[in-house]
Amino acid sequence: MNIESYRNYCIAKKGVTEEFPFDKDTLVFKVMGKLFALTSLKDWEAGSPSINLKCNPEWSEELRAHYAAIYPGYHMSKKHWNTVVLNKDVSDKIILELIDHSYKLAASGLTKKLQNELKDL
Repeated sequence: MNIESYRNYCIAKKGVTEEFPFDKDTLVFKVMGKLFALTSLKDWEAGSPSINLKCNPEWSEELRAHYAAIYPGYHMSKKHWNTVVLNKDVSDKIILELIDHSYKLAASGLTKKLQNELKDL
């Protein structure tokens, strides 16, 4: 997976914005203001891309046990976030599934009003 396909996949989802709230390096994707994916642009440029994605704790444990390239979220809640190193042992298909899962988890944490707005987009 390359940075363009990652960005295009995330930004195409309903209610998503891209931001740099922390610094000029960390690209963040949010659904209606809730963070669901982030990555370091410097890491992509250095040839070691990874993304942080929200994940339900039980599935996180399974994924970490099965894939060497998935581990507890770097600088995130280790219980609710994973870091996924790209172009290793995790297929692009699984990565897209994990992005979808993270998006749905973030969206489910929105207020009912925002969830209804999201449905109307």
